[in-house]
Amino acid sequence: MTTLHTSFQLLDTQSIEALGITVLTSRHRTTGAMHYHLACDNSENALMIGFATQPMSSRGEAHILEHVVLCGSQKYPVRDPFFSMVKRSLNTFMNAMTASDWTVYPFATQNKKDFFNLLSVYTDAVFFPNIHPLDFAQEGIRVELDDEGKPHYHGIVFNEMKGAMSGEIDQLYYALASQLFRHTTYHYNSGGDPADIIKLTYEDLVAFHQKHYHPSNAIIMSFGDIDVAEIQARLHDEALARFDGVNYPEKGKRLHSVAEMRRDEPLAVYDTYSSDSEGEQMTHHVLAWLLPTITDPKLRLSLRLMEGVLIEHSGSPLRAYLESHSLGTAPSPLLGLDDSHYQMVFYAGLRGSDAKYADEVEQGILALLQQVADNPIADEVIETVLHQIELDQRHIGGDSMPYGLTLMLEGFSTAIHGGNPVDVWQIDEHLTWLKQQAKQPNWVQNLIYTHLLNNQHRVRLTMTPDDKKAARLIEAEQAALDELYHRLSDEDKQAINRQTSDLRQRQATPDDINLLPKVGLDDVPSEVAFTQGSHTTLQADGVSYPVHLYHAGTNGLYYYQVIIPLQGKIAERLLNDPLLPLYLFLLSELGTVQYDARSFQAVQASQSSGVTARISQRTDLYNADDLSSYFVLATRALNSKPSAIGLVNEVLNETIFSETDRIKELLQQKQSGWQSRLAGAGHAYAMQTASRNLSRQAAIEYAYSGLPALAALKEFLAQALQDNSLWQQLSDRLAQLHQCLINLPKQVLLVCEEQASDGLLNEIAKQLSAKPAAMPQSEHRLIFDDLTQLLTKKDSEDIAWLISTNVYHNAAAYAATTAADEDTPALMVLAPFLRNGYLHGAIREQGGAYGGGASFDSNAAAFRFYSYRDPHCAETFEHFKSSIDWLLDNEHDNEQLTEAILGIISGMDKPASPAGEAVKSCLSQLHQRDKAWQQQLRAKILAVSIDDLKRVARKYLKNQPHTRAVLAPMGQEEALGKLGFAIKKLG
Repeated sequence: MTTLHTSFQLLDTQSIEALGITVLTSRHRTTGAMHYHLACDNSENALMIGFATQPMSSRGEAHILEHVVLCGSQKYPVRDPFFSMVKRSLNTFMNAMTASDWTVYPFATQNKKDFFNLLSVYTDAVFFPNIHPLDFAQEGIRVELDDEGKPHYHGIVFNEMKGAMSGEIDQLYYALASQLFRHTTYHYNSGGDPADIIKLTYEDLVAFHQKHYHPSNAIIMSFGDIDVAEIQARLHDEALARFDGVNYPEKGKRLHSVAEMRRDEPLAVYDTYSSDSEGEQMTHHVLAWLLPTITDPKLRLSLRLMEGVLIEHSGSPLRAYLESHSLGTAPSPLLGLDDSHYQMVFYAGLRGSDAKYADEVEQGILALLQQVADNPIADEVIETVLHQIELDQRHIGGDSMPYGLTLMLEGFSTAIHGGNPVDVWQIDEHLTWLKQQAKQPNWVQNLIYTHLLNNQHRVRLTMTPDDKKAARLIEAEQAALDELYHRLSDEDKQAINRQTSDLRQRQATPDDINLLPKVGLDDVPSEVAFTQGSHTTLQADGVSYPVHLYHAGTNGLYYYQVIIPLQGKIAERLLNDPLLPLYLFLLSELGTVQYDARSFQAVQASQSSGVTARISQRTDLYNADDLSSYFVLATRALNSKPSAIGLVNEVLNETIFSETDRIKELLQQKQSGWQSRLAGAGHAYAMQTASRNLSRQAAIEYAYSGLPALAALKEFLAQALQDNSLWQQLSDRLAQLHQCLINLPKQVLLVCEEQASDGLLNEIAKQLSAKPAAMPQSEHRLIFDDLTQLLTKKDSEDIAWLISTNVYHNAAAYAATTAADEDTPALMVLAPFLRNGYLHGAIREQGGAYGGGASFDSNAAAFRFYSYRDPHCAETFEHFKSSIDWLLDNEHDNEQLTEAILGIISGMDKPASPAGEAVKSCLSQLHQRDKAWQQQLRAKILAVSIDDLKRVARKYLKNQPHTRAVLAPMGQEEALGKLGFAIKKLG
């Protein structure tokens, strides 16, 4: 029997076999803080402290408070304990996140000492923060005066949200939420609207903390193999025991969510979003329905089934209708069930339309829903959705975020609104109930009637592009500053200048970070983690196929991949084909000899997670002009569905490219989605642009997957509107590329549980025997072929791409070296050393950018500096150079070096899921980066000295040629031209 710490009362114990966890639910006896512990045999322990935060304004108090509490606390009165702990930890994840109605502080680590270090820092930060006025000024909002005495707004969150709210999808979401919710917290932007952030005061922030950050309003979740009583003892001793009714109130108030007042008739609204151009086919039409609360697990699962019936895959009726709609280019990015709020929402709509079609689009969607609700739904459709729900439940994630944190975040919304998160994790009982309900006549159809067709709380938003909106926002900000300027008294100006001076002094004063706990190099595992598999062969039709077999705990799933080495003249032709990224995007979305495209999507969903295609590519260990490349076609499926293996074979050998209407739909969707995501990944595109000439892989990625490729796709779609024959030409070219690929030798990767491997290998042998069909040859030249010139164009031009944004994303790239070079370990460590010691303070704390730093990329053979959501351009490039001088002109202690090395090692040691670890190890071996190579690299990283850092900085960075790139706001051509940038637009 599990024993808790005496300060906690056990409320419930639930074992969830499908996830391999036991959930212990308990409550702190004194404060009422809830604790959910997910006990399991997993050494990557995780913890998350969260609060219900319900701002009733768009001033950003929840978001800014998330930043400020991590700027020093009673026990750890250092200016920046969060980023300092990033440097002093072996964490596999550290962050803080603000959602619409909650704020969480999660971390994960594989080191027990590190776990309790982070627990101590996190608990003190959230419950006993200092909330210094200067930290509010730095992180949130402040006014500074320039040399002429004119005021300007500054603040990290202020600039972050200027960047976030320049994104098309964010503008769409918040415009719709403000109409769907009129009286609750969801009406507002919890991250903060820049126009409202300037109204937030320090006193508002302190009051918000006092109201929301009491243990009674907290939910704590933990995961892993550390004993629950040990975790609770530390939670109690570090924080909860201090709430004794004397120093801090013993009891607080748990915030309860409030349901929105229901509308009695639908609403239609119109708005605009900032865009880099105006024109036809850029309008969004979105319908949104307000649904019941998320606290009923059976209803939530029922609505997931309704959603799946409508939009699970491209063959589902609503998705198929929207994808092929003649009045738009793609389904809305807001599509399907959103169960992240207290009350769920269902979205459906079109993007790439025209404002005049608003009524027609709305009536068409309603008619489609009516058609589905009035007709029988095939049993196999419902079975497919239930199959996908089971696949999602059994899949062990952790490849992008630690598995434990993924589970905790999935359950947190339910917990924060008074539901039981166990119902989210343990769905087997509810799934059994759902299967029985779905057998009843018209049961799913009645869900559509009740929650959509007969639901009058519906909002239709029509949002049109406005290429002058961004400029108007800038003008409005300037008008507010002008009005402030005329109101400022001499005393006000003195106070502003005094605050500016105090902040600069605070930022320049070194912290005593020895107040913080830490791990050292002695805590670093000596061995690199590397999953070992077996390597054998399969025989099929006289051909021998290499097989990479890995046994892992996959929870009843198997992971199957066909791998094709891209070597030789044919492979070179493939890698140089500018259509390769489009081919990979389209491949598993098209039809086959047996099925049309939409039918094949239904088949894939009924048997597997779907089939995906990609290129696994690394720059050669020694030569930046050579590549190690593999084509990978992958799926995952339940052990009971070996037929999914045949799907991969069918994609390889029977895909047809003649459905040009389907290709058109998919490429329109790709272009729309790509364009709308630019602002969120601006620094990545800036780094890609800056390093485009430093390795062959860097050149290919920039030309074929970067902004030139997006510009080419937009141009092709425009040309195809005038010349429909281009679709057939593209089809022929794709078929030719496919023919080249499938005739190359193949290998197989299988990850599964040991008892399942024999049967799966037999099925693989059967499927590998099929012969591919012949494809036509084509010599058509398309606009994409112009991109090949970029592979050989070795210019040193500084480039500024103008996009729809209110901030800058800056990058500079210096020629470096490849992975096996003797300088690589020092260059790897140099990047976090410069970020920790100079760039973070200069670019983020003083400059107000959301982030900035440096990175070494051996695949690009580049050392790169970057900033994102940055109010500055020229100044930031000077900071990049100054960081080099800071390194070379000063003495540095070994503590700084240790912090940089820890950052690199923790990144290398971050575990994936059991299946993800197997796939990663297999591909690493194929790319000549086996365990022995990684072990040697690890030893060299641990041996890097400060002298090594200075040596490589002189060799590769100091006074060396480099290339700059920036993604910048529209209308900055003149200023950027004066800085020496060549101006480019997406067309």
